Amino acid sequence: MSKEKKWILKDAGDAETVSRLSSELGVDPVLSELLTQRGIRTFQEARDFFRPDLGNLHDPFLMKDMDKAVSRLEKAVESGEKILVYGDYDVDGTTAVSLVYSFILRLTSNVDFYIPDRYDEGYGVSFKGIDWAADNGFSLIITLDCGIKANDKVRYARSKGIDVIICDHHLPENDLPDAVAVLDPKREDCLYPFDDLSGCGVGFKLVQAYSRKNGIPFESLVPLLDLLVVSIASDLVSVIGENRILAHFGLKRLNEEPRKGLLAMIHLSGLDPEHITIDDIVFKIGPRINAAGRMETGRIAVELLTADDDDVAVRIGTEINEHNNERKNIDREITQEALEMVRSRKCLPAENATIVYNPLWHKGVVGIVASRLVEAFYKPTIVLTKSNGLVTGSARSVHGFDLYDAIESCADLLENFGGHLYAAGLTLKEENLDEFCRRIDVFIAGKIDHQMLTPLITIDTRLQFEQITPKFFRILKQFQPFGPGNNAPVFLTENVYDNGNARKVGAEGGHLRLELIQETQPYRHISAIAFNKSEHFDHIKAGNPFDVCYSIVENYYRGIANLQLRIKDLRDREEFI
Repeated sequence: MSKEKKWILKDAGDAETVSRLSSELGVDPVLSELLTQRGIRTFQEARDFFRPDLGNLHDPFLMKDMDKAVSRLEKAVESGEKILVYGDYDVDGTTAVSLVYSFILRLTSNVDFYIPDRYDEGYGVSFKGIDWAADNGFSLIITLDCGIKANDKVRYARSKGIDVIICDHHLPENDLPDAVAVLDPKREDCLYPFDDLSGCGVGFKLVQAYSRKNGIPFESLVPLLDLLVVSIASDLVSVIGENRILAHFGLKRLNEEPRKGLLAMIHLSGLDPEHITIDDIVFKIGPRINAAGRMETGRIAVELLTADDDDVAVRIGTEINEHNNERKNIDREITQEALEMVRSRKCLPAENATIVYNPLWHKGVVGIVASRLVEAFYKPTIVLTKSNGLVTGSARSVHGFDLYDAIESCADLLENFGGHLYAAGLTLKEENLDEFCRRIDVFIAGKIDHQMLTPLITIDTRLQFEQITPKFFRILKQFQPFGPGNNAPVFLTENVYDNGNARKVGAEGGHLRLELIQETQPYRHISAIAFNKSEHFDHIKAGNPFDVCYSIVENYYRGIANLQLRIKDLRDREEFI
């Protein structure tokens, strides 16, 4: 059972601004309150928010080194050089490679792609990959979603007569690789107006810049946006600013005219075509694409995403789906083993973190297992296994704690590491493991506080069921696409009851399906689903009142849409902070 969560209700904001926006837009004050929480204060700002426009994308040449990257790509195309598009094996990397590869293929047939093997080569640019490029006559490598720290690899490539263009979105170190061009909006000397693009997003900006300089209509790039939204959703970059525009039109493409490989994934995921959301990508499509690199090779993910034949797409999609089913079985088994290790105190010594190690675990699922352990114990978590003679694994953090910073503090003990604020990967020699655990524990102890170790649910605002009208929900849907920076609003409704039809659902009865009512409107009930909340069943079934926080979703079943509350948490009637 996961830890009890702390509920925090956001400040309602400036009442005058909320009231004015509500009047100007003709919407419920709750909706204008949600807008002000997102920094929207005027009618025009609201219009821009609700009506994303591809014309508002930033000039790609504002990105540092973009002119150099485009010039070098032009030279390669014009002179018939062999170009290698090189990317990571996860969703962001494989979508980025698919996007840039398929674009360059329109310009020249002298292009191929390379995805490093997760187990043999590891993350990012590898010496093996550069050797392969040299052996096969490539003179230009374009890296995607990797390369920003590959200083030694870029030097090695140059020694082999290969130029490199880097397209990355990870934080660079002080010394940049000596590449022909380094495209990364997080460079300190880069003045690009939006710095939270995905790796695929940076690749798209290169394609956009090349097209602009060479008179290629922007409309011809729109078919690439279904790939881009898959990367934005799966890599959990913020869905604000330029990403909101790209995600909006990417979803439109994904729903109306997806590429053959993604359509195969939609069908294999059991999703309803034409009603795909960001959540569907995060929980259904993305994990399946990821499974290719986790269980076999990320190369087949690119083959799927660039397939131009229906039968080929279905065949590859089916293979990837089988890999995903295998991944889920392995994930389930290892998660249970890891949970038991923690409960029986057989994990590695650390008071302030959860660190588990089993050299036999499958490397491809340790990140997923780490996320499961965070859900269960809500501590910074590191799950380790063994691969190629080294201890390797993934780390996941809790809200507010920079786990990457903690891992970086142990850099002298590590062979390799990389990642973000809340998710990272690392590799070290087994003889350094005990010292690593000791030092990471000490570092966390000095930086973390009790509040960080309490899971939070941030509630946007209170809502009465009577306010959930068709017009209310129609406008609420226009807040999409949801994601970091623009999360699906979470509402609080107090003093609700089930109408007597509460039941346990799911394979082991772990979820609750409810029909909720408020005393103010006893004849109106709203359907709700509460995942992993079956421990509340007896209390609810007995007719007791409770408070509930939830998001509002549209549930599609056999082509019919029904409004449903997706419950985040529920509790007996009581005060909360």
